[in-house]
Amino acid sequence: MAKSVLGIIGGSGIYDLPGLKNVREQRIASPWGEPSGSLRIGDIAGLPVVFLPRHDKGHRLSPSDINYRANIDVLKRAGVTDLVSLSACGSFKEDLPPGTFVLIDQFIDRTYKRESSFFGKGLVAHVSMAHPVSPLLRAHLRNAAMAEGIVPHWGGTYVCMEGPQFSTLAESITYKELGYSVIGMTNMPEAKLAREAELCYATVAMVTDFDCWHPDHDAVTVQDIIKVLMDNAGRAQRLVARLARDFPREHEACPIGSDRALDTALITAPEARDPALIKKLDAVAGRVLKG
Repeated sequence: MAKSVLGIIGGSGIYDLPGLKNVREQRIASPWGEPSGSLRIGDIAGLPVVFLPRHDKGHRLSPSDINYRANIDVLKRAGVTDLVSLSACGSFKEDLPPGTFVLIDQFIDRTYKRESSFFGKGLVAHVSMAHPVSPLLRAHLRNAAMAEGIVPHWGGTYVCMEGPQFSTLAESITYKELGYSVIGMTNMPEAKLAREAELCYATVAMVTDFDCWHPDHDAVTVQDIIKVLMDNAGRAQRLVARLARDFPREHEACPIGSDRALDTALITAPEARDPALIKKLDAVAGRVLKG
């Protein structure tokens, strides 16, 4: 059984991970281009932890400029088995006010400018995304949150918009009426790529605002969001520290097969596969390609 390595992607307001011990910074080269930044690799209570700030230090990258493929690739190369995304978002529900942590179980992808797969011409693969969040990892997040006095909302749908602009009123009302829970700009195609890389993936969606549908909060501003971000960041860091302390040291087999997603996904005949693409997939799909 493989050893657990916990990966943490820090979203808006989370550019470091206090509590990480024996830290070293490492920039790992990726055939998919430049990742958001260097990895911070260390441990918490003896568990290996790899941290990557999604927007880089100083929030250098907009959601559309992030190289999601390179980020997932370098995390895989660093040995990550379980990946937690910490993500700021807006809320479509009165009972999910700013400050709420939502443990998402579904996604809607409304992005259109981003590379969303490691596979394509020369090697086609189709992974299942019916259940995009790994249930055991989500359960561990709930337990860690409760242990820290944080009561998370269990379940919800995250709609990922392209950005970087916030929603129009018409968009916001539409998404609310469709029953979505929160809106953000970064979890797609991140979740899709994590599944292709056979990483167990889960999101902590940290609500910062009510988006613009709410009659009392109809103008979302960065200044207002930053105030909530700072409070959310402190609680998210406590949650991660607790998660790491209590996390299984041996990687648990995912009940929905997140960690073996490529077992039945490759459709291109071996003799028709592009050697150049296979070389780029050495980390993401090496387990099945070598076999």
